[in-house]
Amino acid sequence: MKQSTVLKTFFSRFLILILNFGLVIYSTNMWGSAGKGTISLMIADLTMISFFANVFVGSSMSYFAKRFRTEEILPFAYLWSVIVGIIIPVIFSFNHAIEYSNYLIALSVLSSLLAANVNLFVGLQNIRMFNLYTVLQQVLHIVFIVIIVYGISITSVTAYFMAQISCFGILFLVSTFQVMKQCTFRNISLSRTIGYRLFDYGWKTQISAFLQFLSYRLSFYLLEFFKGITSVGIFSVGIAFSEAIWTVSRSLSVVLYSDVVNNKDSNEAIEKTKVALRVSFLITLLFILGMLIIPAAVYSWIFGKDFSHTKEIVLLLSPGILAIAVSNIIGYYFAGINKLRILNVKSLVGLVFTIVASFYVIPRWGIAGACVTTSISYCLSSGILFWRFYRITEFRARDFILSKAEVNLLLNKALKKK
Repeated sequence: MKQSTVLKTFFSRFLILILNFGLVIYSTNMWGSAGKGTISLMIADLTMISFFANVFVGSSMSYFAKRFRTEEILPFAYLWSVIVGIIIPVIFSFNHAIEYSNYLIALSVLSSLLAANVNLFVGLQNIRMFNLYTVLQQVLHIVFIVIIVYGISITSVTAYFMAQISCFGILFLVSTFQVMKQCTFRNISLSRTIGYRLFDYGWKTQISAFLQFLSYRLSFYLLEFFKGITSVGIFSVGIAFSEAIWTVSRSLSVVLYSDVVNNKDSNEAIEKTKVALRVSFLITLLFILGMLIIPAAVYSWIFGKDFSHTKEIVLLLSPGILAIAVSNIIGYYFAGINKLRILNVKSLVGLVFTIVASFYVIPRWGIAGACVTTSISYCLSSGILFWRFYRITEFRARDFILSKAEVNLLLNKALKKK
C-alpha cells in the first residue's frame, strides 16, 4: 500500500469531511430539524436502494475490473442501475409514503451509474480518479445548492435533492467519457457466465452491507415511528458526525481493498491491513476526543437550538464509532480475499441486537436509547470481525500503535504535500 496514495486519499476524505460538515450545518440552519429529518430519511432510502444496485455496480466492479475487460462488465452495471433505480423506488412508494418519489428515482439511477464508473477506477487501481470524483460529489452538490437557492430562489428542501441530481448527472457524463476512451465498442457484450460471476460475488457482499445498513439506520425509522420526524433530524446530526469520522477508515479501506484484490501474497496483505488498522484507530480516537472537548453550547450555536444535545449523542455513540472505524479495515480485507461469510455473520448479529433492543429502548428513552442501542450494536459486530481476523494472525498490542518510523514517514509525506 503506497503511502503517497494513502495520504492523498486521506486528504481527499478529510476535505469531504469538512464539506460534509458545512452541508450539515447549512441544512440544519436552513430547513431546521424537520427538514434535516426529511433529508436523512431520503438519504436512508437512497442508501437502501444502492445496496440492490451495488450487486453489479459496487465491489463486484472493483473485484473483476482486471479479471475481465471493461466492455464485458460495464453493460451489466449500467443496465442494472436503470432497472433497480426505477423499480425499487416504485416498490418503496407502495410500502410507505415518499413525498419526493420522483427525486428518489432520479437519484437512484444516476448515483448507481456514477458508482459503477467510480468503482471501476478502484479496481483498476486508479485511486486518483476515485478521490477526485468523491470530492467533486460534495463540491458540486454545494455549488448547485447555492445556484438553486440563491440564483433560482427555490428555498424549500427540494433544492437539496435537485442539486444532488444535477451533481450526479454531470459527474456520470464526465466519468463515462473517460471510461469509454479506454473501451472498444465492438467488444461490448453480455456474457451469461460473466454476468453470473458478477452477480454471485455482488449479492454476497451486499447481503453483509445491507444487514449492516439496517442496523445503522433502523433507529431512524423507529425514531420517526415512536418520536416523530424532528427526533430523526436531531439524531441524524450525531450519525453525521459518526460517518464524517469514518472518512479516515473508509479512505484507507478503499486503498487497502484495491491492493488486496490485486495481491497474491497473503502475508503482505495481512501486514498492510494491520498498518491501515492502527492508522485508522489512532486518527479516529483523536477525532472523537476533539469532538468531545468542544462545549455543548458550541454545537447548539452551530446547528441551531434544536441540536443542544448533539455532544451527548456523540458521547454515547463514540465507543461504537471507534469500533466500526477499525472493523471497516478488517471487513475490506475479508472482502478483498473473497471471504464473505464472516461479513454476513457480523452484520446479522448487529442487526438482530438492534431490532430486539430498539423496540424496548427507543419508546422509553428516545434519542438516548437509539444512541446506546446503535453503539452496542457497532461494538458487537466489530468484535466478531476482530475475533475472526486475529484467529488467522497473531494479536499484538502494537497493531494499534504507530511506530516511530511510520509517524516520521507520515509527517514527511504531509510536509511534502504542503
